[in-house]
Amino acid sequence: MARPRVAIHWFRRDLRLHDNHGFFRALADHGEVLPLFIFDNQILDRLESREDQRVQLIHGILVDLRHRLADHGGALLIEHGQPLEVWRRLLDRFEITAVTVNHDHEPYAQERDRTIGELLSQNGVALRTFKDISIFERNEVVKDDGSPYTVCTPYIRKWRERFTDLDIQRFASEAQLDRLHRSLPLPLPSLESLGFGEGIMDLQPPVLPDRRLREYEHTRNLPGTEGTSRMSIHLRFGTVSVRELVRKAWSLSSAYMNELIWREFFMQVLWHFPQHDRAFKPAYDRIEWRADEAGFEAWCQGRTGYPLVDAGMRELLATGLMHNRVRMVAASFLCKHLLIDWRWGEAWFASKLLDFELSSNNGNWQWASGSGCDAAPYFRIFNPSLQVKRYDPQLIYVKRWVPELGSANYVRPMVVHENARSRALAAYQAALSGKIASTDSKNEPSA
Repeated sequence: MARPRVAIHWFRRDLRLHDNHGFFRALADHGEVLPLFIFDNQILDRLESREDQRVQLIHGILVDLRHRLADHGGALLIEHGQPLEVWRRLLDRFEITAVTVNHDHEPYAQERDRTIGELLSQNGVALRTFKDISIFERNEVVKDDGSPYTVCTPYIRKWRERFTDLDIQRFASEAQLDRLHRSLPLPLPSLESLGFGEGIMDLQPPVLPDRRLREYEHTRNLPGTEGTSRMSIHLRFGTVSVRELVRKAWSLSSAYMNELIWREFFMQVLWHFPQHDRAFKPAYDRIEWRADEAGFEAWCQGRTGYPLVDAGMRELLATGLMHNRVRMVAASFLCKHLLIDWRWGEAWFASKLLDFELSSNNGNWQWASGSGCDAAPYFRIFNPSLQVKRYDPQLIYVKRWVPELGSANYVRPMVVHENARSRALAAYQAALSGKIASTDSKNEPSA
């Protein structure tokens, strides 16, 4: 029996049918397109919980994609396994005319795509790759001498200079769905067969009201209000096109534009400097971090005695999200007040955040710890009590997540801010001067 002749678009971080660059190119240039998604064991096996909500979320998105593709006579092929082995099976099963993918800048994805590209090339199949998850990437926004930016402010300036002369193309992939490979619906593996528990995770449609963007500069730091875009999960999984958001933000909110550019700044930093497991500034790897497992656990569970930190950590546990202002305060508290290695916090966020993105998570944790390429100075230490007064003065957000605040049931503060600040400054100064600071249990900033 002759093998079906198809072009394949491999969905990864672009789980949408509209304004999808790689999907558009597959449909427009090749036709007979069979969309593919792979549940990658290399990723799934690293997840700590078999109840990981991100897997449930992706599964739900794929259910929706299958329905919408079926409405146009097409199907979504969903595979499970090691990508290289999956592609070997696909090459045996189909006569593949071309494969399209959208770029992924993370180190694992880069290596995976090189390996798959070599396999496809050996079998006479072209792997075509396209920019889709950002406006600019890789070497597109660099200094005049061609070197990468490591400070965001000039990167934003250069980004905006380039963008003013750029017409953002819209890729109307949704208008090309008559060029799908005709097929009956294909099987969808259950969460149980993937090794995960069943769950219901509904991703709300990516709706960003104009009014919220107009008010964004004044509301984005107030966790007790609906003042943020709520687009982070959609950007992470590609259920929204970043081009759509930039078109809106360009005319409505300079502040939100800058947040989108920050995201691309961290992407290009990771692209140019993929060694994300150590401090960007090497001297900061000399800090004598405290291996305080009990303190770390209290921070993870939202039992530090600092209401804004605890509210944020509990929001994370309950929802898989945390308000951005609170993320900064919680991260600073771990690194500076508890003097615990930022990598512990980064790993915890990576395991819990539904919108986890390596470049942003790593970049922001290094920012909070002072060790990153464009970091807050090490001596900038947020006072969590003042942050509450400034950004949640009526305690709307805090009381939502810490209802026992003000009662005898609320834990006492783990540390005294002033003492913890002094300890952190001493440890950082010692590391940067090449000396060793004492940070053991005998040097506790007692409460």
